[in-house]
Amino acid sequence: MTSVVSSPKVAPGATLDKRDWIAGLEKGLSIIEAFDDANPRMTASQAGVRCDMTRTAARRYLLTLTYLGYVATDGKMFWLTPRVLRLGQSYLESARLPRIVQPFLQRVTSGTQEIAYVSVMDGDDVVYIARNGSTRAMNTGVVLGSRVQAQVTAAGMLMLAMRDPEWLENWLAHHELKAYTSYTINNKDRLRIELARIRQRGWAISEQQLELTYRGVAVPLIDRKGDLVGALNVTMPMGHESSEDAASRVLPVLMETARAMRNLI
Repeated sequence: MTSVVSSPKVAPGATLDKRDWIAGLEKGLSIIEAFDDANPRMTASQAGVRCDMTRTAARRYLLTLTYLGYVATDGKMFWLTPRVLRLGQSYLESARLPRIVQPFLQRVTSGTQEIAYVSVMDGDDVVYIARNGSTRAMNTGVVLGSRVQAQVTAAGMLMLAMRDPEWLENWLAHHELKAYTSYTINNKDRLRIELARIRQRGWAISEQQLELTYRGVAVPLIDRKGDLVGALNVTMPMGHESSEDAASRVLPVLMETARAMRNLI
């Protein structure tokens, strides 16, 4: 029997022949991913703890990344450099989906007068890979490449709702629901109910879960094979428009645009 490697960090169901697995690459990338808003600077010991490796091993990886320009150090603490952004930029510039959707996002912005996005799921997060529309001041700073926990956005809830029920239950069992505002759904039973509602109607709306006074409306992006590849959504300040009126105004444009994109993605 062929030995395979699988990891909770990779795409669901992904496997790799053990002969093709490069452990050092996995560990080097895990060091980069260990830095976040709560850990912007770390010692080798701290990085080792977060990556489940010894201090000596973590230090070697950090020094190699420093030599390559992805990490900087003062001799004790280590932190990421802007060079890391090249990794995400390479995806945005080379992947097919971000390039295909741009003209369609312009159509959405023109038809709704709102900021339009295309996003995909990566692990527990929604990642914004394309956008169109004027920039608004938001504390969350939604720009290309931004990552946001899925359950607090319309796009993320939509993509969660459309996953296999068994996968979703496993996700709920192991995922901590973080509250960003007093409106964030951080109760798993409430989230189950909302996701079931979204799955039934085929689109999602999220209000003030991530940012006060802002709402999002999202529809699925389905490819020509019938597979879910992402979400098309708009964000808007809530103002005096009701949820029903907002949905009635933007949904026809979103749905028509998503249908028009289907044969191209």
